Amino acid sequence: MPTQPRVRTYEYLAPLTDLTLVAQLDGLEIMRRVVSGEIPQPPITATLGFTLSAIEHGRAVFEGTTAEWQYNPLGTVHGGWTATLLDSALGCAVHTTLGPGERYTTTDLQVRFLRAVLATTGKVRAEARVVHTGKRLATAEGRLVGATDGTLFATATASCLVTR
Repeated sequence: MPTQPRVRTYEYLAPLTDLTLVAQLDGLEIMRRVVSGEIPQPPITATLGFTLSAIEHGRAVFEGTTAEWQYNPLGTVHGGWTATLLDSALGCAVHTTLGPGERYTTTDLQVRFLRAVLATTGKVRAEARVVHTGKRLATAEGRLVGATDGTLFATATASCLVTR
């Protein structure tokens, strides 16, 4: 059963590491600049093959295209890829509600896988909305859907710790 190895290469932009460049911006403005390309998308988006495509206050959308390199041993897209796509959307939705100098980190993530995602699924969209942002804790909920037909593949919730 051995097959010829496949090769996957990709390029990514160096991440923003000098946070003084964005220290005076609120989270929504930072995310808007990521979408516009003024601030580079994080390297993980190139590594995992998805991108932040839309942003507004309390909402973030990531899109990715499924492929066989994302497969697990069962011949479906690995749940970790789906979870990371959703976690990215959930976290960025929270980020849009933060003020200058505020940060967040995910404290918990719950994903419910509803149907298998395959390489033939094509483009999927992770859509997330903030449910609540407090002084120390923010929560968001999201869905992973087929970009063309709206098929629901997974839902997720997350809580994020907000720090200054």
